[in-house]
Amino acid sequence: MSIGVFDSGIGGLTVLKEIRKVLPNEKIFYFGDTARVPYGEKTKELITRYSKEIVEFLLDKEVSAIVVACNTATALALEELKKTFKIPIIGVIKAGAKTAINTTKSGNIGVIGTKATVNSKRYEEEIKKLSENVKVIAKACPLFVPAVEEGILDGKLVDQIIKTYLDDFEKEIDTLILGCTHYPLLKNAIGKIYTDLNIVDPARETALDLKEILEEKNLLKNDATKNREVKYYVTDGKDKFKEIGIMFLDENIEKVELVKL
Repeated sequence: MSIGVFDSGIGGLTVLKEIRKVLPNEKIFYFGDTARVPYGEKTKELITRYSKEIVEFLLDKEVSAIVVACNTATALALEELKKTFKIPIIGVIKAGAKTAINTTKSGNIGVIGTKATVNSKRYEEEIKKLSENVKVIAKACPLFVPAVEEGILDGKLVDQIIKTYLDDFEKEIDTLILGCTHYPLLKNAIGKIYTDLNIVDPARETALDLKEILEEKNLLKNDATKNREVKYYVTDGKDKFKEIGIMFLDENIEKVELVKL
């Protein structure tokens, strides 16, 4: 059995890392659409088309389940993907909403993400399904993704970008959802500035949700032999992807394959 994971770029590695902890025996195919990143400024129709192309690529690898490790694609394309394809496909937004509800003390939750994710209001919808007594404030942070894709994860420039977006915002909340899978790479920088803020990364809960679905459908690999193989595919910039990926995963990435969809 194998699992497909995809994102607009390197951000989905934050989800991949947690999946490997929770499901150490599974083979994983990771797809980063680095030629078309960021997704956050694109239309729903375009994001859905890109997502379908990637799912079809992963299905050719005979994956048994797919994780949409991109909040924007989850918000705008997940429902269409579920209608179109028969295998289990999950996103990251429900996991983030559930974790935030269990974390907040004041009932004031902030969500940061791409413009497309914020405008979709999917986080607000999922949170309100779980609790009506919660206030949700959302804000787009469009410079975060380019910073992460360039490997700029700390320092004065990143601190200034973070403060520009969050200085007033964080005063109204006690819990912050990182509503883009790129953003956990800035979690340390954000936490260093706003020490009292509960920062929610949906990646761990997403991995646990995936495990539960695979168990229900009897798709888990049960033998004791660990197959931790991960195959990486990108649509551009494979050397940069490899460099930043190694830095984040803290292990060697032997090969990244460049593909054209």
